[in-house]
Amino acid sequence: MKFMKLGSKPDSFQTDDNNVWYVASELATDIIINVGDVKFYLHKFPLLSKSARLQKLVASTSEGNNGDEIDIHDIPGEYLEMHETMEKGNLIYKIDVFLSSSIFRSWKDSIIVLQTMKSMMMLSEELKLVSHCIDSIASKVSVDVSKVDWSYTYNRKKLPEESDSHIMNGSLRSMTVPSDWWVEDLAELELDLYKRVLVNIKNKGLVHDEVIGEALKAFASRRLPGFNKGVIHSGDVLKTRSIVETVVCLLPAEKGSISCGFLLKLLKMAILVDSGEVVKMDLVKKIGRQLEEASVHDLLIRAREGEPTIHDVKTVQKIVEEFMVRDQDRNGVFEAEGNEIQEVRRSTGGILSEASKLMVAKLVDSYLAEIAKDPNLPLSMFVDLAETVSVFSRPAHDGMYRAIDMYLKAHPGISKSERKRICRLMDCKKLSVEACMHAVQNERLPLRVVVQVLFFEQVRAAASSGSSTPDLPKAIKDLNSGSSRSTTTNTEEDWDAVATAEELRALRGELASLRLEKNNGGHAKSPLADRSSVQKVTKRIFTKIWSSKSGNGENSGSDSSGSLGSGNRDEVKVGTGSTPSRKGRHSVS
Repeated sequence: MKFMKLGSKPDSFQTDDNNVWYVASELATDIIINVGDVKFYLHKFPLLSKSARLQKLVASTSEGNNGDEIDIHDIPGEYLEMHETMEKGNLIYKIDVFLSSSIFRSWKDSIIVLQTMKSMMMLSEELKLVSHCIDSIASKVSVDVSKVDWSYTYNRKKLPEESDSHIMNGSLRSMTVPSDWWVEDLAELELDLYKRVLVNIKNKGLVHDEVIGEALKAFASRRLPGFNKGVIHSGDVLKTRSIVETVVCLLPAEKGSISCGFLLKLLKMAILVDSGEVVKMDLVKKIGRQLEEASVHDLLIRAREGEPTIHDVKTVQKIVEEFMVRDQDRNGVFEAEGNEIQEVRRSTGGILSEASKLMVAKLVDSYLAEIAKDPNLPLSMFVDLAETVSVFSRPAHDGMYRAIDMYLKAHPGISKSERKRICRLMDCKKLSVEACMHAVQNERLPLRVVVQVLFFEQVRAAASSGSSTPDLPKAIKDLNSGSSRSTTTNTEEDWDAVATAEELRALRGELASLRLEKNNGGHAKSPLADRSSVQKVTKRIFTKIWSSKSGNGENSGSDSSGSLGSGNRDEVKVGTGSTPSRKGRHSVS
């Protein structure tokens, strides 16, 4: 065609009904090439002058009456070897120029070409087309966003500029390119190619880990339709497992580069498709490093089929333990800088902040309240998880009280010793006024707990109004200071059968009186005629609880006390029982 005369027409292929292609020209064809079941009638000289492969094939065939006829059964698996050594400007050179000047310079074309290579991967790998496409894509992803001027897909959220359509100088103002502009387009790639592209991007080291995290979130959402709901389609278990494990291996190592919620979704999916323990533990460790970011809904991992409980509490226990490990690593690495030695914290995060501890403690309290509704949840699981974060001080124990109340409500048949064990988790001194009001009417709590709540509320109300603390035995006053040197040996039956309904009403009336005085500036009269008589009632109730019984050889009340939630839980004696005194109490939960 390069030497065509002006006005002449180029040769063109034509076909007949017998799957035969030929060149419409004045010269007779002199070679037949069979590709599969298709015949091509062509001219030998221009082909042999450019293709080393055809030269070899023609030389190996015998001439027939109808000219040379050769078979090529697996095109494009056998390429034609049209190199520059055969002729300058040969087909391979032209293809390379076309790819470099057109395909590799186009963002979307590079992705399309890479995707279409799947059907002929071996040849594409041999010709290095795959590696060129991958490098082209990774290079474009790694450029500064201010230099991105090509078309890309971005449907996840609208930019402010796209919503307002500002016009400047008669044209639409240039849009700000988001740092994760590329993640949706790459999500179209098949898993193996996507992994190779992302590894190449990470190796270049020019894209922040947060953006890598956004890319993995977009890919998981695109390739796993039920990912956000924690479900998989039937028959897709192996495919889902492969995707999950690939995403996990591509996760950035830097803490905070990906949200805790996304990590927990990955963990739920990994459990659902039965991924390996290495994959699940990797996720558990990553989640534990940033557990304070999680929500209760995120932690509600359904137990696997066949498990007695509704939720996978054991996995959450491991996550919380990983969080605790961060606080236990208090040994820093020391480096010399000038004449000073400075401590460098380990990459695990070092000592946890008080804010993180408080957030996780509240999170665990809320989680316990949710799983407590499961009638098959063993008390040991509940207590073990609660005690894991018991070392984290929190100003209020309302969350723990709510979790305990929910467990007692869903497990009415637990024994007195179990009731004592779960109530030890709560510190009555740290209940809010609202929680105290609920607790004193909650018939699910042991009576001893209710009396303690009443006393601590009385002490708090008296302190707020400027009144003095009632004159009670030393063991009773020790409750307020956290003493727990209990050496009593009361039987469990004695724990609830200690106070009458009238005595409890007297205490509640005293609390109401103290609150009324506080609200009115301390000038209101108590509804009860004689405060000292009420204090005697209070003293008599607590003396019944902690005083010695001569027939049982118990220690004196002055040396015995029991404080729920105090430091030495093993010495605290708490129990339950059913007595007529409960008739004046009811549950409002």
